[in-house]
Amino acid sequence: MKIKKGDTVEVISGNDRGERGTVHRIISEKNRIVVSGVHMVKKHQRRTGDVKTQVGIIEREAPIDISNVALVCSHCDRATRVGYEIMGDGGKVRVCKRCREAVD
Repeated sequence: MKIKKGDTVEVISGNDRGERGTVHRIISEKNRIVVSGVHMVKKHQRRTGDVKTQVGIIEREAPIDISNVALVCSHCDRATRVGYEIMGDGGKVRVCKRCREAVD
């Protein structure tokens, strides 16, 4: 995966196009991610016995497909594709395709 938890991403497709947020969770089996403040849905939650759960209409983030977001480079502050470079010590680092700077 070229996007990791904690990265800042920008939505490049769909109703939330242009919005930015940080990645909260990655669901790698389905190629989906949960981004803060993006793709908000309303869930109608009913009371379930004696368990203290939040009741009523709950607004929360829903997962979106990973192909609909692009990583935001911290150096050039633009949505970009991600590449990899091998460092001198043999380590691999993510690189911005626009400015060739390390993302990590």
